[in-house]
Amino acid sequence: MVSKTTVIKNPSGLHLRPAGVLCKEALRYKSKISFKVRTTTANAKSVLSVLGACVKSGDEIEFVCEGPDEMEALEAMVGIVEAGLGE
Repeated sequence: MVSKTTVIKNPSGLHLRPAGVLCKEALRYKSKISFKVRTTTANAKSVLSVLGACVKSGDEIEFVCEGPDEMEALEAMVGIVEAGLGE
């Protein structure tokens, strides 16, 4: 299991479009990928779970990856968030 913290830079947080981008990236990996924000844990492979976490701009989130390709998955998830999730 590996984890890393990053900050959401998108001005409007994780609304539908960036949540979809995040989930699409997460689905490329076999590992279980989740993230923690405040007291909530969300499944990064589920758009509804990501939207339900109500992630706002400036929120610090911690990705947790567990599985055969966990390091690649973690770097990809943090990288895509830091790149702005397509916005």
